[in-house]
Amino acid sequence: MAVSALPRTMDALTRRATMLRDSLHKSQGNTDGMVAILGSFDHRLSALEAAMRPTQVRTHAIRMAHENIDKTLKAGEAILAQFDLTRRAEATILRGPHEDLESYLEAVDTLKGISRFFSSNKNFRSSEGILNHVNGLLAKSSLKIEEEFKQLMTTYSKPIEPDRLFDCLPKSLRPSKDDEDENANQSDHPSKGLETAVYKIPTLVPPRILPLMNDIAQQLVQAGNQQSCYKIYRESRGSALESSLRKLGVEKLTKDDVQKMQWEALEAKIGNWIQFMRIAVRALL
Repeated sequence: MAVSALPRTMDALTRRATMLRDSLHKSQGNTDGMVAILGSFDHRLSALEAAMRPTQVRTHAIRMAHENIDKTLKAGEAILAQFDLTRRAEATILRGPHEDLESYLEAVDTLKGISRFFSSNKNFRSSEGILNHVNGLLAKSSLKIEEEFKQLMTTYSKPIEPDRLFDCLPKSLRPSKDDEDENANQSDHPSKGLETAVYKIPTLVPPRILPLMNDIAQQLVQAGNQQSCYKIYRESRGSALESSLRKLGVEKLTKDDVQKMQWEALEAKIGNWIQFMRIAVRALL
């Protein structure tokens, strides 16, 4: 029985071996087919990427061009805005400061800002031309501002009447009519009081004008014209001081006049001069 069953067992093993071999062949075929399909996909993807690469390059170039155009437009807008400011400021500068001094000073500040803008952006093609134009306007404005300062200082540097000057003193130091003939004999006492007196400074310049004159002086100093500013102030205030002293009775004597005077008379005048000079200098300068 065992011998007779052996052929059947061998046949079964043979069939199983055949089936296994066939299955292996089919798996190999499927694997080869899948590899071929994947290879095809990879080839197609490579071809698609190669086809899209020029498009990507063009897209990047277009994006960069767009960004450059946007930057250029913004820079152009900024330049046009500066040109518009220059045009408006120029009209104000050419009109002069007499009509509206405050607006004139604002126009000068605007021109200075424009000058700083183009000085820091010299790569612009129009920078050199506009800088020359703006600097020319600033030079003109400096002359006009100096003239306006001189006119204002002259207007508000008028001599002051003696009564108004005496009103600047404390009541205890104000001279009375009875004292006018005794100034020579009492010159020492008022002199000591005047040194420590608290003065009430007269209003020489209207409050609304004073800030503008301060701005003008600052503009002159910033433009390098401080010496002109000092000279205008000195001449206008000095002239007003001399006129005010003459109204107080302070004579302008020469050296010969002084030498011809009697010492008693000269001593009396010197006492009065010292008192009046202290009043005038503290109130008018």
